[in-house]
Amino acid sequence: MNDPEAFHDTNIVLYLLSSDPVKADCAEALLAAGGRISVQVLNEFVAVATRKFGMSWSEIGEILSIVRAVCRVEPLTVETHDRARLIAERYRFGFYDALIVATALLSGCTVLYSEDLQAGQKIDSQLTVVNPFQL
Repeated sequence: MNDPEAFHDTNIVLYLLSSDPVKADCAEALLAAGGRISVQVLNEFVAVATRKFGMSWSEIGEILSIVRAVCRVEPLTVETHDRARLIAERYRFGFYDALIVATALLSGCTVLYSEDLQAGQKIDSQLTVVNPFQL
């Protein structure tokens, strides 16, 4: 079942690799429900998986193949870039966080699952940040 209103930040996908079974299981359940990610999420996952986890290209490809099968991948566009600049300025986010937020907004999402932003924050009266690991 795909949840088109949910957007997953990179940290959610990375928790699939966590040695913490609670967080890994939570990430797996969220992603299995579907939703959206961006090309940025794919890129950041690859960077961390190679650098921090020392994963092979085939291992990375296998994981991302599964994620891409259950989540719609949104592109990065000039429109995304422009919206992210405005979001970064208005909300004082780092630019890469603002790109995640902009992509979620432009794709019509209402929930952003992330551990990196302030849980409960409402962005542009549309998107609510949810930290799924908070008790």
